Amino acid sequence: MQIDFTRSRPEGSRLIAHVADKGKLPPGLERVLAEGAGAARFEGRAGQIFDGFVERAGTVTRIAIAGAGEPGSERRTANLERAGAALAARFQTGGETVLALDAGDLTAQELASVLLGLRLRNWRWDSHRTTMKDEHKVHLARATIYGAPDGAEAAWREVEALAEGIELTRELVSEPPNVLYPATFVARVRERFAGTGVEITVLGEAELEALGMGALLGVGQGSARDTYLLALVWNGGTPAEAPTAFVGKGVTFDTGGISIKPGPGMEDMKWDMGGAGAVAGGMLALAKRRARANVVGVMGLVENMPDGAAIRPGDILTSMSGQTIEVLNTDAEGRLVLADAITWVQREHKPARIVDFATLTGAMIVALGHEYGGLFANDDTLADQLLTASRDTGDALWRFPLSPAYDKLIDSPIADMKNIGSKGAGSITAAQFIQRFVESGTPWAHCDIAGMVWAEKPGRTWGKGATGYGVRLMDQLIRDTVEK
Repeated sequence: MQIDFTRSRPEGSRLIAHVADKGKLPPGLERVLAEGAGAARFEGRAGQIFDGFVERAGTVTRIAIAGAGEPGSERRTANLERAGAALAARFQTGGETVLALDAGDLTAQELASVLLGLRLRNWRWDSHRTTMKDEHKVHLARATIYGAPDGAEAAWREVEALAEGIELTRELVSEPPNVLYPATFVARVRERFAGTGVEITVLGEAELEALGMGALLGVGQGSARDTYLLALVWNGGTPAEAPTAFVGKGVTFDTGGISIKPGPGMEDMKWDMGGAGAVAGGMLALAKRRARANVVGVMGLVENMPDGAAIRPGDILTSMSGQTIEVLNTDAEGRLVLADAITWVQREHKPARIVDFATLTGAMIVALGHEYGGLFANDDTLADQLLTASRDTGDALWRFPLSPAYDKLIDSPIADMKNIGSKGAGSITAAQFIQRFVESGTPWAHCDIAGMVWAEKPGRTWGKGATGYGVRLMDQLIRDTVEK
């Protein structure tokens, strides 16, 4: 969606929108609209919508009012986003291509929040649909803002970078696995990051083998698609500043390998690269807004398939760290990807902190459903920073424990560790596995986002499908820890 600004209401506007706080209506509203809003029980609750038609200057005009809730609410930002999102949801397919938004009394930052909700909710990935009826297509393509306060355009340009990052993540997560696989993931990222100033490193299988990445390569042994490590480096801070590292699991399709998954629902495994997708989107947002920080994003990109060359239950792999792994279940592959990616980023970039994102375990969905991502950390300060960021952005996290009692569950009798534990605490033992590859003294957090990257029903700022979860967490963490 294109968003532009003008001083006065565009002539000929046929769809005009206002944002109203709870218990209020926009000033100067025609009597028929004011009475209609009352009859429709419009109260200005967050996300509530009322619309009607009036004649202005000889033109029939549709007027919409989106509720923003209580002005003093601690959820003010989220409520403003809901107001913008509600406008997009109502008018996305209604035939109008332009929405004129009266900024009213909104501050620059409040207006930016409304626009973020509007743009994110209006996003939809229809590139593979060829027979859709016109009434089902997305028509709303532009929003023109009038009466905006000073600083509104600058505030939006910074938030727009965040929107672009979230949209990239949604795009990557939405694509089918025959379109998006490791090589094409790399190609798309190269295209989208052109001109951003981000340094791109791509390691192919020969280089991964030379580095000893037996865990990452092991996952891809059964696939006809090559495996890659993709690194994005943004140097926006001081030269002496150690970077923050974001690491993402990028399994572009996960059959489970030899430990094959049940058929029903396997199609969902196209989004098993949601962690890598989030890291790519987060890095784009940071680069687009010229973040004053040094950040590296690392993604292990691989496909997990069950052919004759695939790893088997009982195989032992040697990771880049030198630690050996007894593979008891080839469907516990994401932790193998993260193990080598985390080792590589520590050796190459010596980060100040590491946060990984992965659609890692079904056990996390059992524990938290689709309301929270799971957070594990070896450092209380980093954990608290992420929890604060989650509250501020709406990308919700809930912290889980790590302890030696869980760690011993992944000890192997014939290798340094096994890749699964016992039947219980599956998400925790997965996190304990990853922790074994984090060097002593390095703050690290693991975000298990298995239930968060894809939604079966519309949410606050997204429709059914990819949510873009994780991008806002990364952006807010950098703001809070490096740019403060």
